[in-house]
Amino acid sequence: MNDLPLNAGYWDERYQTEQTSWDIGYISTPLKAYFDQLTNKYLAILIPGCGNSYEAEYLLQQGFTNITLIDIAPLLTEKLAVKFSQYVGRQLTIITGDFFALEGQYDLIIEQTFFCALQPSLRKDYMHKMYELLKPGGKLVGVLFNRTFEGGPPFGGSMEEYKGLFEQKFTLHTLTPCYNSIPPRSGAEVFMIARK
Repeated sequence: MNDLPLNAGYWDERYQTEQTSWDIGYISTPLKAYFDQLTNKYLAILIPGCGNSYEAEYLLQQGFTNITLIDIAPLLTEKLAVKFSQYVGRQLTIITGDFFALEGQYDLIIEQTFFCALQPSLRKDYMHKMYELLKPGGKLVGVLFNRTFEGGPPFGGSMEEYKGLFEQKFTLHTLTPCYNSIPPRSGAEVFMIARK
């Protein structure tokens, strides 16, 4: 399975057949807690590999005004354009495409099951691209798995690996086990805040 091309067709099929075990159906509690302490509603926020975008939905409900979603699966982004039609072109931009080809500058990039969906061979590219997309002082914030998986995706990892990877470019403000994971993921997630 690790040799499968994890391209638009692969992810479209996963959504079509509802093979979306990573999708918990609502915003993850660690990210909700982080969003709840943000005061600047004008931050330019990117959510790559956005999936069903419960995070974006929550941010929009809280009055955030500058959110960009990108996902490689056209089936998904078409559904999101309908779901969020009242926001598209105003507070929300939806892009169908390859994250690694994205251009722009953001204050905050949210990581939620995107890193673990990429082939592990792309992790260094991910780190460099995140750095490139952030404004000076911008932050990459999110949840990473602190466990291994058979096959993949998802592909697991460890705190030691993440520390070694992200400290090459970023200042790691936080890399700690999540205290507020949902019960099925308890003890298997870390929360990260990495600043450019």
